Order: sequence, then C-alpha cells, then structure tokens
Amino acid sequence: MTSDVAAPSKKKESRSLPLWLELPLVIIVAVLLAFLVKTFLVQIFYIPSGSMENTLLVGDRVAVNRLAYRLGVPQRGDVIVFDGIDSFVPASQAPPSEGPIASLFTELGRTVGIVPPPDTVFVKRVIGVGGDTVSCCDRRGRLTVNGTAIDEPYLYPGNEPSDTHFTVEVPPGKLWVMGDHRAASADSRSHMGDPGGGFVPVDRALGRAVAVIWPRSQWQVLSVPAWAEQLNQEDPPTG
Repeated sequence: MTSDVAAPSKKKESRSLPLWLELPLVIIVAVLLAFLVKTFLVQIFYIPSGSMENTLLVGDRVAVNRLAYRLGVPQRGDVIVFDGIDSFVPASQAPPSEGPIASLFTELGRTVGIVPPPDTVFVKRVIGVGGDTVSCCDRRGRLTVNGTAIDEPYLYPGNEPSDTHFTVEVPPGKLWVMGDHRAASADSRSHMGDPGGGFVPVDRALGRAVAVIWPRSQWQVLSVPAWAEQLNQEDPPTG
C-alpha cells in the first residue's frame, strides 16, 4: 500500500549575489538615484564663501529646487545657484573632466552637500531681470529697479547697497545678480567690463535656493523680499 504523504519539499536555493558583486551594484544604484534627484528635483548645495552673508554662511547646506526654472523663470529677489561659465568665468577656466569613478563619487558628494561645488558655480540674489533698469544709487544710497528705490534688510550689517555707481539695462533672457554681503561679493558689478557685461543668462540658472537645512542654528526658509514681491506682481518676469 503506497503512502499519500508527500515528500518534504526542498528549500529554495538562495539567489542573492555574492557580496563582492552586490556592494558595487548598491553603490552604483545609490549614485544614479542621487544623480536623478539632483538633476530633476532637489540638490543640497554647500556654501563655500561669505558673499551671501548673513543670509547664507560659509558651510551652510542649502536646499536648491532644481524644478523651479524648468517650470518657471527666475524672479526678482530669488536666491539662485547658477553656472557662471561665459558670464563670471571664461570657458577656458572650466574644470577638467574627471574619470568615471571619481566623477560618480564627486557627484554623490555634491548631491548631499559634503563636497563643495566647482569654482564655476555661484550663488547670488537676483536684483534685475530682462528689461529692467538697475541703478545705484539714489540720494539715500539705495538701489533702484525701474526707478523704484528698494529696501534691502538682508544686506550684511554695515554694508552699503553698492560702493560702485552704475546704471545698467538688463537684456532679455539675462539676469543682474548681487551678493548680500556687497563688500565681499564679486557679482555682476565686478564683471561689467567682461564680454557678457556682468549679466547671467537665464538658461544658466541651475535652481532656486529655498531653505537652509544645516546647521540647525541656521534653519530658515529663503523668502522673497517685500520689494521684489511687489515688483514681481506689478511686472511679472517673462524669461
């Protein structure tokens, strides 16, 4: 008489990869995911200089919205991160390309804010957009945008709005940018004699800085100043 009891089934063999192969794959996937997030969503940007003090301090980590200028255009008052090649930096000074492995780890470090940005990337505040006339200064020493004097509470204590007198008309598709620490910022004013006239092309804007996320003592949302909000409502930038 045969037995109806089924033979015990064998356990499925493990299909996990060996550690020497799994670890590199995990690293590559992590780098690719970080790259996708950085490219299309949010990047953590390391502040390398004092040109935006006291809004942004050296060593601050700032969240940068990479979608902001894919879906819209830079606005007056925005704190932006931009590629300065051909406006602030000659193309001949672009950093040399790294090898594929070094490049992967560098990009990962920059995405999470532990590696400083390249010397060709800058963070400044937008003062004027295409079609604006920006001038310094009125009788009270203030900047004017399209004839309207602007109050700038974010300026570094003791700084004047500008120690250089100028009047510029911002070409279409360009931006006039300045640091909040005016006495220590090599911004659009410093490049007026360059081929680009100190203006930053809109398509070089990498994203809008939206918040300081580290250190905790610096936590803040980077809001648009009152003067810019009013001008943006009256005369919306068109890019």
